[in-house]
Formats: sequence, structure tokens, C-alpha cells
Amino acid sequence: MYKKLLIGLIVALLCLSPIAAENWNSFQGGIDHSGYRDEGSDFVTNLWTFNMESPVHSSPAIYKDYIYYVSNDGILKAIDMETGEEEWNLDLEAKTNSSPIIHSNRLYIGCEDGLKAVNINSHKVVWDYDCDNVASAPVYHDDIIYFGSDDGHLYGVNEDGKVKFDKKLGDELRTSPIVVDNTIYVGSTGGKMYSIDTDESKNWEFTTGDEILSSPAYVNKTIIFGSTDGSVYCLKKSDGDLEWKVDLNDKVISSPTVDGHDNNVFIGSDEGNMTCLDVRDGTVKWSHSTGDKVQSTAAIKDNLVAFGSNNGYLYVLNKYTGAEEFTYNPGTILFNSAITSSPVINGNSLFFGDDSGNVYSLNINKYEVPGSTQMFYSIAVLIIVIIVAIVFVRKVKGRK
Repeated sequence: MYKKLLIGLIVALLCLSPIAAENWNSFQGGIDHSGYRDEGSDFVTNLWTFNMESPVHSSPAIYKDYIYYVSNDGILKAIDMETGEEEWNLDLEAKTNSSPIIHSNRLYIGCEDGLKAVNINSHKVVWDYDCDNVASAPVYHDDIIYFGSDDGHLYGVNEDGKVKFDKKLGDELRTSPIVVDNTIYVGSTGGKMYSIDTDESKNWEFTTGDEILSSPAYVNKTIIFGSTDGSVYCLKKSDGDLEWKVDLNDKVISSPTVDGHDNNVFIGSDEGNMTCLDVRDGTVKWSHSTGDKVQSTAAIKDNLVAFGSNNGYLYVLNKYTGAEEFTYNPGTILFNSAITSSPVINGNSLFFGDDSGNVYSLNINKYEVPGSTQMFYSIAVLIIVIIVAIVFVRKVKGRK
């Protein structure tokens, strides 16, 4: 009898685990910001481009076979990851720079007028919590959705939109909070990183030299984040004491991506570099220059690290050496658009959006990219330039 019960329990767990694993509970999918879903989907990676019709600054969420993007104009779109076709869309009726999360068929997204919950089966807003602008991506933990607001409050609401947590911290809270062992970590534009227990008691706060717009990541009992004072900080989770600090010479708006297995933390800076630091002591392992601001948060898979730059290029580097594996410029130089949205990876498919309003699907394993829609415009410009040059030369010869 006990054997049958044990078998039944194992079967039940196996049935439940894939469902739980599909949730995208926080910014970049987890407290390490890896932006990677290992499960993949039962389809061959296809190459495609999808037009969102307005700039894309927020990072997407992956759930089952769909990827969810929100444009700056507040249009939410569910895109089939295999075909690149739109499944459905919803006007949130408010602009947004927040990134969505998804838990059990419910999508949560911050907007200029607060937090909204969307049922992805009915494609409708089921409730919204009115407050000041929510640029912070929320995080789902123990049936509570935590998020920061420009009104300086850290909120926690349940799945019905009822407030269960409300802590006034001061200044704007624009970073995406993380929750570790029932403790919330969130940064403010006042330059403070806060540690708050889920019972609303404050553990500690740490002050940097400028705004914190970089969302914290967790690894090895430490909290790592960047500041616009140009530094990356690593604090002890328990008491907020400084473990190490590294100066990257310019604003750090990018959020750290940590790889605890190899003791790496990857983070971009406005100096134009993606830098790999040792999580143990902050030693710089390598730094790769792009020539323009790197505000995108990196995604990692196997030995690869992917991120965007404001120069319009997506970079895929070897995570151990920082050497370029390949780059992709969908704007073909003439029509470059900044890539501040963070890429995500599902199986072999890499997705990212840019300021032109386009979303792209690449094959990260085979280094295959979609044909650029901007290429036609570049060719047209080149033809016009050639025609003008020919006309000019003929006119000059005619005068002689």
C-alpha cells in the first residue's frame, strides 16, 4: 500500500513540476537575472521579426509557448515563439517601462497609473492597483506580488489585488525587488539599498553615492547591484556590510546577472562596457567595449552571455574570455536603434527588442539571425546616394 502511495506521489510531483517551472516570477526570470529558461519548447527555433509599433524598453516574460512584450505605449502582445505571429494583444491604457512577470496564467505589469493584473486566458485586466508610476518590475513570492512605486512605497498585494504589505521607504523605487528567505531587497533613487522582511520590519539600509536604478541580484549570501555613482556593490545579505565595491567609471543602470557556478557576475555600464567580475572579491575578469552605453541586462546560456548596446548591436560573447562569438545589427548601421531591453533565452531561441519597436528571434546555438527589415531601407538610401552622385558628376562634366 505504501509503495502505491509513494508511486502516486512521485507521479503527481512529476506532473506538477513542469507547470511550476514555467512561471516567470521576477525580472529576468529569477534572483540571478539569468534570463534563461532551460525547458525549451517542442519546436524548432525559427528566425523572425515582429513590430510592436512603438519603442520597447521593458524586458519580456516567457510562459509556455508564448513570449509577452509590452511597448512603451502600453500595448501588451502575446507572441507565438515558434512562428513570431501575434496571438492576442491588450491596450493597458497607460504607458509603461516596467517588465511583466507571469504566475499561473496571471500576468502582472507596472504602468504609469499603478500595477495591473491580466488574465492571459481571457485577455482582460482583472484588477488594477492605483498608485504612482510603477517602473519597477514586480516579483511574485508566497502568493504576494511585491513592487516599488515612484511614491516611495514598497507594496505587496495578493492575487485579488488586496494590499497585504505597505512600507514607506522614501524616494522613488524603480528597481525590481527580489525576495530571498522572506526578505525583500530593493533600491531607491535616493541611493539606498533596503533590506525589508516580509513582516514589514526593516533590517538594514546601505547608502551609495547616487541613484540605484540597477535591480539587485542574489548569489552566495550576498546582494549585488549597480549605482549611477559608477560603482558595483556587493553587500552581505545578513547585515548589509560591504563585501566589495568596483568602480566602472560611469553610470551603472544595467542590472547584474550572476553565475554562481563559475563565480561570475556580468554587468554593463554607460562607459560602454560589459564587464565580468568575480563574485567573491570583485576582481575584473574581463571587460568588452561596445563603444556606447550598455544598459541592457545580460542573459546567459552555457558558455555564452548575450546583451544589447545603445549602438544598436546585440552581442553574444564567450562568458569565460569576453571574446565575441557573434554580433547582430538589425538596423544595418544606417538605422541603428538602441537596445536597452534585456534579452531572454528559451531553449535555443534568443529574443530581444529595441527602440525601433521591433522584437527579434535568433538561434543562439547556430548563430543564425533573421533578415533585417532595415536592410531594404539601407539599400534604398544607397541607391539614392548613387543616383545623386551620378547626376552631380554629369552636371559637372556638362559645364566643362
